[in-house]
Amino acid sequence: MNDIFSSPLLNSFSDINKQLYKLAKEDAEQNGLTVVQLKTLYQVSSKPNIGLVELAENLKLTNSTVSGVVDRLVNSGLLDRKIAQKDRRAVTIHLTAEGEQKLQQIVKEDSLLVQQLLDIEQQFTELEIQQLIAMHKKIYGILSQSNREQQKGGSDS
Repeated sequence: MNDIFSSPLLNSFSDINKQLYKLAKEDAEQNGLTVVQLKTLYQVSSKPNIGLVELAENLKLTNSTVSGVVDRLVNSGLLDRKIAQKDRRAVTIHLTAEGEQKLQQIVKEDSLLVQQLLDIEQQFTELEIQQLIAMHKKIYGILSQSNREQQKGGSDS
C-alpha cells in the first residue's frame, strides 16, 4: 500500500504540476503578480463578462478567495466590475485597458509558460494532444467520482 505514493503515475502528475506552477510563478513574479492573479487575468480575458461564481469555478477556488483576488486586481487597475444590465444584482468582471495591455505584454514578451506550451503543441500531433486530453478527462472523472463517493458516504454517517 505504501508503494502507491511512489507510483510512476502519481509522480508523473506531480512532476508536471510542479513544473507548470514553477513556470507560471516565474511569469507572474516578473510582472508583479501572483500565480492566482495571473490565472485570473487569463480567465477574464478568455471569458469577458464573467461572473464571480463562474470565475471561482474555472479557477477551482472558493468564491471568497476569488473575491479577494478580484478586489486586489481592481485596486491595481487591471480589472473592473460592472453591474449586469439584465440583472442589477449580478456583477460581471472585465479587463481594463491596462489589464489587457499587461496580459498582452506577458504573452508577447518572455512568458515561459506560453513558450513551453507552444513547444509542447509543436512536438505532438493534434491526435496525440486530443488523446492526452481525453485520458486526462477520464482520470479526472475517476478521481472526482471517488471524491464524490467519499463525501456522500461521509454525509450519511
